[in-house]
Amino acid sequence: MSEEAGPGELRIVAANEASWEDLAAVFGTADYVARCQCQRFKVLGWIWRDSTQEERTAMLRDQTGCGDPGAAYTSGLVLYVDGEPAGWVAVEPRTAYTKLRTTRIPWTDRDEDKSDDSVWAVTCFAIRKGYRGRGLTYPLAQATIEFARERGARALEAYPMITQPGKEITWGEVHVGARQVFEEAGFKVVSHPTVRRVVMRIDF
Repeated sequence: MSEEAGPGELRIVAANEASWEDLAAVFGTADYVARCQCQRFKVLGWIWRDSTQEERTAMLRDQTGCGDPGAAYTSGLVLYVDGEPAGWVAVEPRTAYTKLRTTRIPWTDRDEDKSDDSVWAVTCFAIRKGYRGRGLTYPLAQATIEFARERGARALEAYPMITQPGKEITWGEVHVGARQVFEEAGFKVVSHPTVRRVVMRIDF
């Protein structure tokens, strides 16, 4: 899958079509995304106690299949700006995120089959330092729709933060995305489990 969009020459590809070096550049080495390696919903237990940095990095590399365009499976999308790797979004069947089963956000006030692998989920964004603040999560969120639908999803969910003008939210919190990003992509709110979190969804 590949998309080109507007000024700045944005290109979005399935992660297995990107190199591991490019994805590693997006995650960097210094902050929350570098430490987590998009494993928050994959590691059972407490992520910092029950996994090492090396294990999380190896898990991400295995999940994405970077550098293997013929891979049968990959776990997300990589965004390029003018040919430089700049962003990542995780999108997989909801069942791939083992820890989502025990997280109350997706299930509050909903009667959902937790084992339904036809429902996909967007769980994490990572924007490379130097590219943040440019609105790159918007095209990434939009691209998850076609990606999931092409792979047989009957619905796609997200669990974003509600952000307020003038109120700062740390990158560690907003890695799940902001509500307005998914609104613009066409997702609709289906539940409001906490003051600052909503569940949003598109049914295909």
